[in-house]
Amino acid sequence: MKIKTKDMILVALFTVLTAVGAFIKIPIGPAPITLQYLFTALAGVLLGSFLGSLSQLLYIIIGLFGIPIFTSGGGPSYIFNPTFGYLIGFVFASYIIGKIVRKSEKPSFLRIFLASILGVVVIYIIGVPYMYIILNNVLKITMTFTKAMKIGFLVFIPGDIIKSVIVAILGVKIVPVIRKINR
Repeated sequence: MKIKTKDMILVALFTVLTAVGAFIKIPIGPAPITLQYLFTALAGVLLGSFLGSLSQLLYIIIGLFGIPIFTSGGGPSYIFNPTFGYLIGFVFASYIIGKIVRKSEKPSFLRIFLASILGVVVIYIIGVPYMYIILNNVLKITMTFTKAMKIGFLVFIPGDIIKSVIVAILGVKIVPVIRKINR
């Protein structure tokens, strides 16, 4: 697939926005509250599945090369950080959100909101077990899976719902404009 210059710029933009979202954080434990998911979901909604997930993959690659764009730095050793599983989840979430939104000619608030919620679920399906494994087996911090669910999922639900609402509000207004421009 050939990627147009405009698409490269948009992918880079959402890569940067996700990085910026990592620095807007509230530390509350192994996984801080950030704005990363807002930009991950918007990437899927506005860029589609391929380009949206590509922006998130590029974010991970840049961070693993050592540019400190993750919430706690960067570099190849970041794969041993308890939050790295959430970053992997960003790629899949953006892809799934993009697929769901693109199936509708004019996506509704509800469609975009539910796609965003599904994206959140995907991130936690990958992120929480990853965090649990890293904390217990790499960092040797003994923790039950139930405790990992509390600190790596439950505390984030209200914020993720709010972010999903914002994504849906913006998506309903911006997607039709983007599609009109791309015709």
